[in-house]
Amino acid sequence: MSNSASQWGSPTASRRALLIHGMTMCSISWEGIAQRLVAEGFFVIAPNLLGHGGRRCTNYHISEFAEDLRPYFALDTSYDVIMGHSFGCLVTLSLLPFLPKTKETTIILVDPAIEITEVQFNNYQKVFLRWTTNVNTAEEHMAENPAWSRRDCVLRTLGVAMVDPDTVEVFKRNISWSSSGLLKNIPPHIKVTILASDPKLDASCVLEHIPRDVERLHVKALTGIGHWIQYECPDAIMDAIPLPRAKL
Repeated sequence: MSNSASQWGSPTASRRALLIHGMTMCSISWEGIAQRLVAEGFFVIAPNLLGHGGRRCTNYHISEFAEDLRPYFALDTSYDVIMGHSFGCLVTLSLLPFLPKTKETTIILVDPAIEITEVQFNNYQKVFLRWTTNVNTAEEHMAENPAWSRRDCVLRTLGVAMVDPDTVEVFKRNISWSSSGLLKNIPPHIKVTILASDPKLDASCVLEHIPRDVERLHVKALTGIGHWIQYECPDAIMDAIPLPRAKL
C-alpha cells in the first residue's frame, strides 16, 4: 500500500471508507467528510492519486490510476463505502473489479462526468493549466466560494500546489471516456449513488448521460449546489451513506 495517504479514526473500527479525490486535489482535502465518517464509527483512508500530493505520474491512462490503488485491496481488504469526486469518480468505477463479491459496498459518486468527449478533455486541460500555473490563495478561494470553510479553502490551495504539472498529460492521452456501460451493469453486491450538482453551477454530471431504470443505482440532483459538493453541502454526502439511525 502506498504511504502517500491520509487516515482518520481507528484501524479497528467496525466500518471502513475509501475516499478518492479529484484532479488537482489531495488526500487531506477530504478532511471534513472524513471527520464526519469517523464520528459515525468509520476508519477512513484517502490515498493520493498518481501525480497528486507530491507524487509523480508517469503513466497517464485512467486505468493506471485505478491499478495504482490495487494494494488498498490486498489481503481481501474491503470497504463499506467507497467515494469519489469528479475525476476520482472515473477511478472509483475502475475499482469495481477489485471489490470482493462477498461484501456489500456502497459507491458514492460526487458530481461525476459520465461521458467525456474529446472537446471536454481539451477544456479540462485548459482549466488544469490555468489552475496550476497561477495557484489561487486560500483568500481568493474564500472570496469566490463564500459557502466554503476557511479550512477547505486552504486544502484546495494545498492540493493544487502539490500537483505534478506533468499530470496534464491525462487530458492529452485519454481522447474520450464513458462510464455509462459500467453503470448499466452494477454487480449485485454493489449499490451506487450519484450526487449531481446543479447544471447552472458548472456541474460535471449531465443527468441525461446517466442510464435510467438500473437496479441498485440511485441519483440525486442537488439544486443550488456546485461541483464541490463536499465543501458546499456535506450533509448531502452523509445522507447517501447507510448509517444506523437509532440515535435520531
